[in-house]
Amino acid sequence: MPPEALLDFVAPWADVYADSSVLPTLVTFGHTAALVFAGGLAVTLDRATLRAARGSSEIRWRQLKELGSAHRLVLFGLGLSLFTGILMFAADLETYFVSRIFWTKIGLIGLLLGNGYLMTRTESRIASTPNAADDAGWKRLRFSAGISMALWFMIAFAGVALVNA
Repeated sequence: MPPEALLDFVAPWADVYADSSVLPTLVTFGHTAALVFAGGLAVTLDRATLRAARGSSEIRWRQLKELGSAHRLVLFGLGLSLFTGILMFAADLETYFVSRIFWTKIGLIGLLLGNGYLMTRTESRIASTPNAADDAGWKRLRFSAGISMALWFMIAFAGVALVNA
């Protein structure tokens, strides 16, 4: 059970949310659209990274540049999903606060962010080598891309399970 002070703090928002049919639709759409946008872009980039890891140094270099320019978009989508997720959490605190599925999803998001951080560090290291030819770095990047893809799909599964639990 959530602390009473927290329930009191979110009560005005929870009441407005519960009394509206439009607000939950907009917040849920924002959450879903942000995840589809960020996750779709990230999975597409991860797939390209898996392919580039086996390609020529020119292909690898192009992929590094693409990754660098796309990270802001993925982070924007994650930020929007975080904001809308907090709104949904606050609207039904009693349900989500005690939900193992919710906290599992939050844990998976934490792992995704940690993996993303390691990926960007690896990308920076690779980019500092001539012609992006750091094979050990590309192996790490390839592994991280695979982990990223798996985490995005596990997060989507957890979100669906959360709605249906």
